[in-house]
Amino acid sequence: MKPIYRLFISFKKRFLSLRKLLLHSSASRGCPDAYDYSKWIRRFDTLGEKNLLLIKDEIGNIPSPPIISIILTVENPVIEFLEEAIKSIQDQIYPHWQLCITCNGSAATEVTMLIDKHVHADQRVTCYLHEDSSRFYSITNAAIQLVTNEYLTFIDQHDQLHPLALYWSAREIITYTDSALIYSDEDKIDRYGLRKDPYFKCDYNYELLLCQNMIRHLGVYSTALVKNIGGFREGFEGVEDYDLALRVVEQLRAEQIRHIPRVLYHVRINDTGKSSKASLLAVKHHFERMGISATAEEAPEIPECNRIHYAIPVSQPSVDIIIPTRDKANLLRSCIDSLLSKTTYNNYSITLVDNGSTEQDALSLFNTWEMDHRFRILRDRETPFNYSRLNNRAVRSSRADFVCLMNNDIEIISHDWLHEMIGHALQPGAGAVGARLWYPNGTLQHGGVIVGYGGVAGHAHRGLRKGSSGYFGRACLQQEFSAVTAACLVVSRVHYLSVDGLDEHNLAVMFNDVDFCLKLNAKGLRNVWTPYAEMFHHESVSKGRDGTVEKKERAKKEVHYMRQKWSNFILHDSAYNQNLALDTDEFSLAWPPRRD
Repeated sequence: MKPIYRLFISFKKRFLSLRKLLLHSSASRGCPDAYDYSKWIRRFDTLGEKNLLLIKDEIGNIPSPPIISIILTVENPVIEFLEEAIKSIQDQIYPHWQLCITCNGSAATEVTMLIDKHVHADQRVTCYLHEDSSRFYSITNAAIQLVTNEYLTFIDQHDQLHPLALYWSAREIITYTDSALIYSDEDKIDRYGLRKDPYFKCDYNYELLLCQNMIRHLGVYSTALVKNIGGFREGFEGVEDYDLALRVVEQLRAEQIRHIPRVLYHVRINDTGKSSKASLLAVKHHFERMGISATAEEAPEIPECNRIHYAIPVSQPSVDIIIPTRDKANLLRSCIDSLLSKTTYNNYSITLVDNGSTEQDALSLFNTWEMDHRFRILRDRETPFNYSRLNNRAVRSSRADFVCLMNNDIEIISHDWLHEMIGHALQPGAGAVGARLWYPNGTLQHGGVIVGYGGVAGHAHRGLRKGSSGYFGRACLQQEFSAVTAACLVVSRVHYLSVDGLDEHNLAVMFNDVDFCLKLNAKGLRNVWTPYAEMFHHESVSKGRDGTVEKKERAKKEVHYMRQKWSNFILHDSAYNQNLALDTDEFSLAWPPRRD
């Protein structure tokens, strides 16, 4: 970091430490309602006079503060909403900004009078009036070309910025000098001017971005980059910002895309929807530019979002489905029958790892399947039960391109489950791929793993009813998670071995899959969850409950090991948000937030 910023950073750390102490102190009095956003705002998003003075002093000590240009394109606005949008910019605590208002010649007189008033009142406000009736993308691009500051952002004519929006953006620019795209959380403003429906986003998540515009507002971009790619494009009306974001991320490394876990933008609720066809076209063009063999269609459970299909080579990669088991013949038979009858993928084999079965029904099944060329039977009679060791042994002796770790209490639902998972696993940079697992009663068992939830890790949207889309669609959209469950997990055998597989020394039973996924993540690989590989999971039927003293002691040690090894991930799961809870219902509000 440059020496010139040391005073600024030192002051920032003192302020943040004091603020965190105050927040935790107020939270200790208890939260009235984990979902009461208005009370959460009053407690954690309302700036007191003392903190305001601290922030202003901090801003005053920034050497060469970056100037951020804000582009506001005006088209037939509601005049009072436009006034409020402009006022939200003028009320910014961070004063180093330029507002570029642009509109065409068809603007009503009252609109031009309002704009003229602000231009004459504040030298930071400029207006570009186009004589013709140019379209949105055209007049916005004209404004972009006139911007001379290093960073720019956009505000819709009826929306509002949080008073600290530009302060937090500038701080991110100063701290991460290589950043080229910065985005924040957002919420909505209803007809009464009240804030509601906060979208607390995850950090940059490429797979989720393909399914929904998770960047959107507030998006702060490198001006040079936006100019180089040509700004907005014709043919993407309603999703111009989505098409722009996709073209921007193509030019960047993941670390250049920064997420501020704060609500800095307020979207005015209206009845106009986004064009799903234009959204699909934006993704289609992205695939073409990137040379990705994939198609996009409307997501079946959320038509306004996308579902991605990755192409599988004609010569299918080989997959070894590895299933540790012991006795429980009926359970295993159900698993294997569903595999053989419902899997349409052709190039797979099944490895059964028998951990000391003694029941005759199970032994008879092994004898039968051993005669089938699709099966391989490995026998491991070592005790106590060590799930990690059983899988590691099977993977090390396998010759398949990919391995699929599967519990013996899985029952296949979707016929193309393996096509779906291999499609994701084949993508460059992909690590483990997880499936959507249901309890037999129709509630969700696994929708990805949230690291830190419940103390170490827990399943996202667990218990959600079928037909519910979850938190902003995240229960039914393809996306990255820091971890997925090994109850059904597909990964390249090379990647599996590169991180020494599951930890059989410290994590014999619990959290070995979470640890494994985090090791992949640490190597720069992304773990993906897909809702389109669906199965029933008759959870823990075969291994039973950890009821004995020995099992409880082992579980305690494994929890301690995970908390020590992955403390940073537990505090901040990049696929989750520091404003969301870890100790109550997932995706409910955190009291207090864990952000700095």
